[in-house]
Amino acid sequence: MLDEWKGKRVLITGASRGIGAAVAKQLGALGAYVAVHYHSSEAPAEAVAQAIRDAGGDAFTLTADVSHSSETQKLVDDAAERLGGLDLLINNAGDMMKRVGLDDMSDDLFDQVMDLNVRSVVMASRSALPHFRRAGRGNIIHTTSIAARNGGGGGAGLYASAKGFVSTITRNMAKELAGDNVRVNAVAPGTIATDFHDRHSSEAHLAAARASIPMGRLGTAEECVGAYVFLGTDALSGYVNGQIIEVNGGQLMP
Repeated sequence: MLDEWKGKRVLITGASRGIGAAVAKQLGALGAYVAVHYHSSEAPAEAVAQAIRDAGGDAFTLTADVSHSSETQKLVDDAAERLGGLDLLINNAGDMMKRVGLDDMSDDLFDQVMDLNVRSVVMASRSALPHFRRAGRGNIIHTTSIAARNGGGGGAGLYASAKGFVSTITRNMAKELAGDNVRVNAVAPGTIATDFHDRHSSEAHLAAARASIPMGRLGTAEECVGAYVFLGTDALSGYVNGQIIEVNGGQLMP
């Protein structure tokens, strides 16, 4: 079943580190042709692409600030041109920026969080649609978050709300694009040990998270990869549409 990945043309936003990097490496190992997007982390992105090539796969890097619609459009079009088309878009770029309470939410921070986490998803998906229509099919996987359902930890209100948008529009896109033979799903990681939490979470935050997880530990980026592989494999998930796969060690259950 996984043979279908050979030559599959994939663009992953936010693929220079964390979950995006882990997914890129695995898809490359399966034979996908991967466009590794980054904004400012050029060296880590190049390392991801090189790791794919060293393993016998094919990959290249592209840079863009996906907070801006024009750059996102160019990113998708450039990726599709170099890939020779587009089969799968993974909207993984996102960040909390910083933790702030309601009293300290500024217009600038609001715009930054929403532009990166929301605008990028909408505009990358919109930009990919003509390429999918030309191919007669397509697949989109969004990265949302456990925060979309539990509201996030202290100071994470804007980020959690942005991810709530991503979860909701996943379902709407799934309905709207099914007629174009495009599936849309999402992965909702829980508390994952990546540099996201190195930057945004104190040890007290992480200790509280561990205490709330039945498995007693944080997840790893590599443990999130299987959900993306499943959703990207037509033979495994061809009838899965509009769904959100939770990868959280039991921290939050339906």
